[in-house]
Amino acid sequence: MSIEIGSRFQISQAIQEYLNSAETLTVISNNGVTIQFSLGDAKGHGSMPIEHFQYLQKKLNLKIIPNKKSFIASNENSSEQIS
Repeated sequence: MSIEIGSRFQISQAIQEYLNSAETLTVISNNGVTIQFSLGDAKGHGSMPIEHFQYLQKKLNLKIIPNKKSFIASNENSSEQIS
């Protein structure tokens, strides 16, 4: 799974203490080795190896927050299928 710039993730309570008690994380850079991110509510920023980021996703400590554009596109497709 590729990690796109601008993707937002919900941070589980289990790891919030390690990320300044932030509830969300937004990817601001991905060079293929390291992910740079900013934390929600202006609680800071940081970076981590992409392998660690993927591990947190696998353990469900980071869950992607769907963006509005993909949500609208999926609704348009479902309404076309109903007709």
